[in-house]
Amino acid sequence: MKDAARLPRRAERPLIGVLERVDIPAWGVLGIDARVDTGARTSALHVDTLKELGDGRVRFQLGKVGRGGRRPRPVEATVARRTRVRSTSGKTESRVFVTALVVLGGAELRIEVGLVDRTHMRHPMLLGRSALAGRFWVDAGRRYLLAPREP
Repeated sequence: MKDAARLPRRAERPLIGVLERVDIPAWGVLGIDARVDTGARTSALHVDTLKELGDGRVRFQLGKVGRGGRRPRPVEATVARRTRVRSTSGKTESRVFVTALVVLGGAELRIEVGLVDRTHMRHPMLLGRSALAGRFWVDAGRRYLLAPREP
């Protein structure tokens, strides 16, 4: 069970939209568009390449994401877990998850992120309900409530 003292009271939870901008500072990612999906249990992030390094570590290359549309440097991380996930197409696939410190509207969230090819998706990141539960209210009819989208 989650520590109730850590979660904000209901009245103090920020309202977020179905699309928000998030940062992953340790990976050099600022202002990545993330789709908020309370129907998805896990979060996912688009990677162009994923290489197993051994000893439970992976190296991956993010696509051109965030402010300026530049390609961040390759990232190395420890594998948090591997599991089978049902994709949006309904297929079950094996997925590697790593832990990332994600900043959403000033809130720092340590979440697990599945590394996956989201080339055919509109947004490079998906925030699932396990990352959001007890922390935010979601208004599915609005977008970019915490940080305005840049033109």
